[in-house]
Amino acid sequence: MNGQTNFKLNGRIWIETPTGKVLGHGRVELLERIHASGSLRQAALQMKMSYKQAWDLVQHINGHFDDALVVLSRGGTGGGKAIVTEKGLDMIAEFKKLQEKFTEFLKQEENSIKI
Repeated sequence: MNGQTNFKLNGRIWIETPTGKVLGHGRVELLERIHASGSLRQAALQMKMSYKQAWDLVQHINGHFDDALVVLSRGGTGGGKAIVTEKGLDMIAEFKKLQEKFTEFLKQEENSIKI
């Protein structure tokens, strides 16, 4: 070896308020799965979480924005529906842009580490 260790930087980005985390990788994935399936239950199953946990996350997310990111309707014989709103889709896109910038930042900084 040349005496220098090759380090890799890693990290996650999230959006938070003074009361805690609102959006991060996992919550954005939940929104994407809700959008793809139209179902909170299906999204929860795909992510191996309980329906209650997914419901609580959606309520928490919605509570931090002026407009809901997900609109839920109760099920009957045909089951409930979950719709990611235009605001929700915008937030998914914004988060992905932030994630791309963050990943690029990590790559650039990784090249400057001299340990």
